[in-house]
Amino acid sequence: MDPEKIDLNLLLVFSHLFREKRVRRVADILGMSQPGVSNALNRLRSLLNDELFVRTPHGMEPTSYAMQLAGPISEALEQIRSALDVGNPFDPATSKRRFTIAMTDIGEIDFLPSMMDAVGRVAPSVTINTVRNNALHLREEMENGQVNLAVGLLPDLQTNFFTRQLTVSEYVCLFRRGHPLDKLHITLDEFVAASHLVVVSAGTGHGVADEEFERRGIARDVKLRIPHFASVGYILHETDLITTVPQRLVNRCAGPFDLSSVPVPFELPSIPINLFWSARYHRDPANQWLRSMMVETFNKEEAVRQSAGPQSPALLASTLAIHRG
Repeated sequence: MDPEKIDLNLLLVFSHLFREKRVRRVADILGMSQPGVSNALNRLRSLLNDELFVRTPHGMEPTSYAMQLAGPISEALEQIRSALDVGNPFDPATSKRRFTIAMTDIGEIDFLPSMMDAVGRVAPSVTINTVRNNALHLREEMENGQVNLAVGLLPDLQTNFFTRQLTVSEYVCLFRRGHPLDKLHITLDEFVAASHLVVVSAGTGHGVADEEFERRGIARDVKLRIPHFASVGYILHETDLITTVPQRLVNRCAGPFDLSSVPVPFELPSIPINLFWSARYHRDPANQWLRSMMVETFNKEEAVRQSAGPQSPALLASTLAIHRG
């Protein structure tokens, strides 16, 4: 096929649709109408002689051919963008860049409020998009520039990636206020006898706790398993279930959902929360700025929590809100 027949705008539509899976979302990002996005997709289908994207209940899913094209197209667009930016330093005050960060829903709950507040003050036209950090093609998407940074415990991101530890979190037991275990400490027998909620967050590193339970031969009475952390507060608030989760989640949801927490009655490994970025973008000014914003925001939150001391979760949440203001 003659490359001169390809309109660069068609490749932009392809790249955004591959990432977003929603025609409406792509239209909003590119400032187009939904029929305009659909027309662009139809033109590209005709040129490439492939359906490219198939409508499903989960959005527009790429065909196998589109999967092969995604990396090279993203890399080509990034090279064009970099070439046009030569000599133009990244200015957050005027930039309209859109960044994508891979993280768990714990990261969204715990970190994004402060991050968006900080970004809004210095880069009012910058937008942030998040994706799950256990995505199947995360490594490729970061190397191609589709995902700018990743946060979490991600052992697969080693070669050709830089990393920096942001903080460390501990596991605690969480349950509704007034629960029979709502006291300063609980015993291992009480822990085992309780009814448990387990979050199965595959590929994120949070399986370390489950592995430790198995290694120690600790058999929990698991009544409910869910695939994400976002609903934990709602469920615990109205049941007698308990769960074992990182302290950083407790910092955000204990107050709003009237929950209490106690230390796990045995030692569990700490959870290092790391920041990852591809070596290809190590010197990219925009990526450097985003990394610095995340590190600065994490450091400020840690300083506030340490200065707050052993306060209640509700008071701690209030202190964080005052600090951000």
